[in-house]
Amino acid sequence: MMFDIVTGGAGFIGSHLIDTLVARGGRVTVIDSLVAGSREHIARHLDKGTVTLVVADLLSDGWQDAFRGAGRVWHLAADPDVRQSGLAPESPVNNNIMATFRVLEAMRFHHVPAIAFTSTSTVYGDASVLPTPEEYTPLEPISVYGATKLACEALISAYCHSFGMRSWIFRFANITGARSGHGVIPDFIKKLAGNPRELEILGDGNQKKSYLDVHECVNAMLFAATRSDAAVNIFNIGSEDWIDVKTIAGIVAGEMGLSNVRYRFSGGERGWVGDVPKMQLSVARLRALGWQPRHGSEESVSMAAKAMLAEHRSGRRP
Repeated sequence: MMFDIVTGGAGFIGSHLIDTLVARGGRVTVIDSLVAGSREHIARHLDKGTVTLVVADLLSDGWQDAFRGAGRVWHLAADPDVRQSGLAPESPVNNNIMATFRVLEAMRFHHVPAIAFTSTSTVYGDASVLPTPEEYTPLEPISVYGATKLACEALISAYCHSFGMRSWIFRFANITGARSGHGVIPDFIKKLAGNPRELEILGDGNQKKSYLDVHECVNAMLFAATRSDAAVNIFNIGSEDWIDVKTIAGIVAGEMGLSNVRYRFSGGERGWVGDVPKMQLSVARLRALGWQPRHGSEESVSMAAKAMLAEHRSGRRP
């Protein structure tokens, strides 16, 4: 019986993907360094024996034998920090591009036929077409992070056409929900927990972006991976609307029971180098296959704020 490999499976989206794969009766091997991910996220599956964990850095060796007999790799392991990529570009270059190359080499050696890869809306750069479709060009990332993800897409495409593999590449909007320690919502929670009277907002607060609940994201990935089988399949995944940063701040403050919070803006139109101030993806390609999001951006943000605050209050998040 073939099984799935999930790199970065102890992380935010990876652990939710594993929950669904196991619920559907799948067998999963997780490869995770546990630097950003947490064993706690998948502990119940490990205890039941439905998931095997290989603790390893993809830039090291020794994990490749775990690919023997696998049917598909879900490659989620990455350095996801857009802001830091403008300060320390070596990390995303190594942990995104080189790690993806090593995963593809392990697949080639062990004859693993398929890979699903989590890419990003940032490959589009400052897109002039909104909502942005998958066929939009030119792809001109404005962050090192976006550039590394686009490079990974190119590597995957080349391996598929050169070595008879198939791939599903998912370009995400902002995915949010429980277990996420990265992004504007946990950032606001931490800041307001430290100072409930004032909130620093990176940028001018008018940045508008699309947000999607992590459970819907996972369902979209699994849906697409069973309904399209070209050599390279590229799909946007996101909601069909967007929300601005000031509205997100109000939602988080409201969920924390805070009022009259003073906003302090730092920066101009962009919150940081590489920030895309306006982002909404077209999901028409997935809709044509029969998938559509059930929640919009505002509801996804509200659900995520509730879940993250519950984690924060329980001590599972700082």
